[in-house]
Amino acid sequence: MTSTATLDAAAVLASVRRDRAEADAAEARILAGALEWAHIHEVVSLDEGGVATWGDSPVPIAGEGAPLVSEFCLLEIAAALGLTPEAGRYLVAHAVELFHRLPRLWERVQSSSLPAWRARRVADKTIALSPEAAAFVDAQVARYAPRIGNAALDRLVDEAIARFMPEAAAEMAERAADGRHVTINHQQASAQADVADPAEILGGAKRGRESLPGRRLGTCLSHHRRPISRGPGAGFEMRPEGAPPPPARRQVVLYVHLSERAVGEPHGVGRVESPNILVTAGQIAAWCGAPETQVIVRPVIDLNQHVSVESYEIPERLREHVILRDLGCVAPFCAKRARQADIDHILEWILGGCTDDVTLAPLCRKHHRAKTFSAWTYTMLQPGSYLWRSPMNHVYRRDGTGTRDLTPRPVDPPGG
Repeated sequence: MTSTATLDAAAVLASVRRDRAEADAAEARILAGALEWAHIHEVVSLDEGGVATWGDSPVPIAGEGAPLVSEFCLLEIAAALGLTPEAGRYLVAHAVELFHRLPRLWERVQSSSLPAWRARRVADKTIALSPEAAAFVDAQVARYAPRIGNAALDRLVDEAIARFMPEAAAEMAERAADGRHVTINHQQASAQADVADPAEILGGAKRGRESLPGRRLGTCLSHHRRPISRGPGAGFEMRPEGAPPPPARRQVVLYVHLSERAVGEPHGVGRVESPNILVTAGQIAAWCGAPETQVIVRPVIDLNQHVSVESYEIPERLREHVILRDLGCVAPFCAKRARQADIDHILEWILGGCTDDVTLAPLCRKHHRAKTFSAWTYTMLQPGSYLWRSPMNHVYRRDGTGTRDLTPRPVDPPGG
C-alpha cells in the first residue's frame, strides 16, 4: 500500500529532477550565448577597427590558439547577466576555451550529456596549457567527465604538462624542490627555518606543529634563549647563533568605521576596510588599548557637508569624502574597493565639469577606461546613487544596496 507521504515525496523528487534538467539546459544555452557574444566581438589584431591599447583593447581570455576579444564587450555581458566583471570574463573565457580547444567537451555540454559547470571546471584548468596538452585532456576527460573528480583532473593536467610541455614541467619541479616552508616541532630541540624572520615565526608558533611559507635559510635554530639588552627589564629572545636582530615589525593600517550609535555599545557592530569584515565595538576598543597599538585619530568627515574646489586636482579630504560615501566602484555589479579606485569626474572637466562631492565618484581602472573610451555613461541621481546606461542601452541603478537592472525583460515571441 502506498502512503500519501510516499506519493508526495516522489512528486517532490520528480519536480526537482525536472528543474535540475531545465537549469542544466539553461546553463548550456548561456554558455553558447557567451561564445556567440565573443565571436561577435572577436578582434584579429591590435589595429583592427582602430582599436587602441589605451582604450578597448583585444584581450586573450582563453588558451593559445583561441581568438582575442574586445575587452569592453566583457563588461556588457557581465552586467546583463548580473555578474561581476571578473565572473563575466570567466564565463566567456570558459565558453571560448571549450569551443576552440576542448571540442569534445563542448559537444557533450550542448548535447545535454554533461552539465556546463563540470565542463567549465575542466576549461579553467586547461587555459594555461599548450594546444597539444589541452587536446590530450579533452580526449581523456570526454569519456569520464560526469564522474571525474578534482584530484583526478589535477593528475590528468599534470600528465598533459609532463607529456607536451616538458619545459614547464621542469620549471614546476624546480619550484617544488625549492621547498618554501617552515616546520616547527616543539617536541624537538631544533626547528628548520625557511623564513627571513625566525623570531617572528617562533613568536607566533604556539599551536604545536605548523607549516608556514617563507624563504629558506638553510640552518637550524638552536632551541635555547640568548639574553639581549633592552634596558630595564631585559628579557630573552629566540634567535639563531650569529643572526642579526629581526627587522622592525611592519606597520598595519586599519580603517575602522563606527556609527555614532555603535560607539557607546560594546556589542555594536563596526566595519573594517581591507579586509572588509565586521567587528564589534568591544574588539575595536581592545585593539586600541593594546600597548603596541599606535592610534592615529583623523578629522571626522561629515558626508552631508558639501565640499567643492576650483581646481581639476582632487584634494585628499575631498577624495576621502567620496571614498567613504561610496565605499566601492560605483559601476554596475562591480566589487572593487573605492580606496583602490580612481576618482572620476562624472562630467569631464574640459566639458565644464566641477570638482566637488556631487560630481565625483570612484571607478575602478577598468570601468574608468570604459566610461572614458566607450559608450558607457552614468549620472548621479543623488550622492551615493547612480544611473548607468551601457552601449547596448541597458539601464542599471547602483547605490548602497547594490545594483538593480532596470532594463525591461525580454518578452518571448508568440508561441515561444
